[in-house]
Amino acid sequence: MKRIGVFVCHCGLNIADTVDIKKVVEDIGKHPNVAHVVDYTYMCSDPGQEMIKSAIVEKKLDGVIVAACTPTLHETTFRNAISSVGLNKYQFENANIREQCSWVHKDNKIATEKAIEIIKSIIEKLKLNQSLSAINIPVTRKALVIGGGISGMQAALDIANSGYEVVLVEKTSSIGGRMSQLSETFPTLDCASCILTPKTVEVGHHPNIKLLTYSEVEGVEGYLGNFKVKIRKKPAYVDWDKCTGCGICSEKCPTKISSEFERDMGTRKAIYIPFPQAVPKKPVIDSNHCIYFKTGKCKLCEKNCPIGAIDYDQKETTIEEEIGVILVATGFDLLPKESIGEYGYGKYQDVIDGLQFERLLSASGPTAGKIKRPSDGKIPKDIVFVQCVGSRDPEHGMPYCSKICCMYTAKHALLYKHAVHDGQAYVFYIDIRSGGKGYEEFVQKAVEDEKIIYLRGKVSRIFKDVGDDGKLIVWGVDTLTGKKIEIAADMVVLAMAAVPNKDTKELAKKLKISTDTYGFINEAHPKLRPVETLTAGIFLMGCAQAPKDIPETVAQASGAAARALTILSKSELEIDPLIAAVDEDICTGCGICLEVCAYNARKLHEIKKIAEVNEALCVGCGSCISACPSNASIHKNYTKEQILRMIEEVT
Repeated sequence: MKRIGVFVCHCGLNIADTVDIKKVVEDIGKHPNVAHVVDYTYMCSDPGQEMIKSAIVEKKLDGVIVAACTPTLHETTFRNAISSVGLNKYQFENANIREQCSWVHKDNKIATEKAIEIIKSIIEKLKLNQSLSAINIPVTRKALVIGGGISGMQAALDIANSGYEVVLVEKTSSIGGRMSQLSETFPTLDCASCILTPKTVEVGHHPNIKLLTYSEVEGVEGYLGNFKVKIRKKPAYVDWDKCTGCGICSEKCPTKISSEFERDMGTRKAIYIPFPQAVPKKPVIDSNHCIYFKTGKCKLCEKNCPIGAIDYDQKETTIEEEIGVILVATGFDLLPKESIGEYGYGKYQDVIDGLQFERLLSASGPTAGKIKRPSDGKIPKDIVFVQCVGSRDPEHGMPYCSKICCMYTAKHALLYKHAVHDGQAYVFYIDIRSGGKGYEEFVQKAVEDEKIIYLRGKVSRIFKDVGDDGKLIVWGVDTLTGKKIEIAADMVVLAMAAVPNKDTKELAKKLKISTDTYGFINEAHPKLRPVETLTAGIFLMGCAQAPKDIPETVAQASGAAARALTILSKSELEIDPLIAAVDEDICTGCGICLEVCAYNARKLHEIKKIAEVNEALCVGCGSCISACPSNASIHKNYTKEQILRMIEEVT
């Protein structure tokens, strides 16, 4: 019979305020398997842990239960404490009497009875716990970073500068991400290109970074420390090893189409480099619009290339990499303006989004930094900025705050006033969220120094004036005065909701990581594990997780890199053995467990024809156990017998 010690935590008043700790200790002390029971204000503190360690030695305990908060917080703490005095750490169990008891009850009697039952059920489980050993797996000391925006570049550089190899995959032909489309950055109004270009150049020339642009992750197999990744490199139809990036091919190309980089505010050629500071500065041919690929004629780019770098026969290639950790930095898109039909997008050229306005402001943009109306090229004298378009808006499915819009709208209004001194800017807002260093001062500068008119209220409708001046009529309301507002504007800029990159959900399926309701990647824990996913060895950062500004994105990228380095710095890793196993004596080899395993952690033994578990891949989700018709699938230390005993105890 096991000698079990039970340690009941007050958790300050979190538990003790609702649960009668004295009664719990008295009742649990009568249980036949309990050799020792005691309470303490904070069991997780050093004195609390010392109390546990002393009791293990003095009372010869071979099992420990701490009745406290969620195991998510302190399971590792107490496991390490008991193992330091020689007790197997898997002879520890956490009875959650805070989140599952004290926090959800007001009645002291009910909460106390429930706490006792929870602890007794855990005693029944612990009685049958096995002493397990951690599983050791080797580590491939190389990182994969998916996404070449500012967060992907920062993480790649942090890891590469620590001496480890990095494969950086970017789906477009150059790195830089959304930041490369910006004109200036708030709150300092630094030139975005000036602060971004040193990063892109460093990434492009770093000896430890293998840069794969115009590439996408096709498939991922394996597990923490030992991922096998297939990367599809799209054909550029240009030999980048030969190409010098001189740009003659683009100059001679006769085809002009709308530029994605310019957000359709400008044009590009069928063979193009997306922007002047692109890294790598190598062109790609858009085969969907190239005259040669459509008709078999033209070839002007090939004829004019001085070094013969054009290669129309270039094929798609697949690259395979062995990787230890994966970092996801897929960035964001803007909610399509078509989603807000009442604002006239698609109908009126002069209704644009924030990124389109960034391109008008940019010195390298389609208007060389001059703010002009898309419809007629005239300078707008009255401009309306509308915040929270799609954000904080359950009707359009985006109830969350996009976080960056208040600040970049203030930036846009300021920059407009710097460019058009006699112009007037209006900002419709719900409320201003400027929570960052120097952010509130920046907004106040826009209001007080530049006399930008802020109107608290939503815009109901935007429509074209019947006259010939091309004015847009903006209907709104000022909720501070209760008055309806009508403004005749030359241009309207919409701060659209930030949404996940359109490819994020598909990538998440390949990586076997989860996304939230809106398509952003879920973190393992919002407070304690904000850069980790629930799949070991895969980390997230930047706007792949949620909308963020540049400083927060960079900080999180460095945090993700630091977590990744804790894995890459080891030649071998220990993983938790609380996973599934197979009882070979009763397994029939039916294969049902293979079909339900979401992690490909099972296969049939070639000779024995029974299921076997890849311990490094298994996460202990339990799908195989619930599906097994012969009860051959078991979960270590969570056997059916243990679970049934726990149920019997509480019922």
